[in-house]
Amino acid sequence: MSTATLAAFTEPNRPKNLLIRFITVGDSYVDVTGPGKHSEKNRWDYRGCGDSFDRPEQNYLFRTRPDANNHATTCHAIPLT
Repeated sequence: MSTATLAAFTEPNRPKNLLIRFITVGDSYVDVTGPGKHSEKNRWDYRGCGDSFDRPEQNYLFRTRPDANNHATTCHAIPLT
């Protein structure tokens, strides 16, 4: 008997400014987008529950990355589209 499983959802299109994409425990995605490492204009958006992180002047990648990863490891929402 095979233990392989297929993902229930297909990966959505990648935005052109995508920096990092995390897959969540609910098989959805958290996208970190923005200008890059040295910008305060990065943000993350979760495609499952619709949550996001956008704090002007605080969105450097070293802050945004762990927040997005933490959300991906705890949120069980699934994409509805």
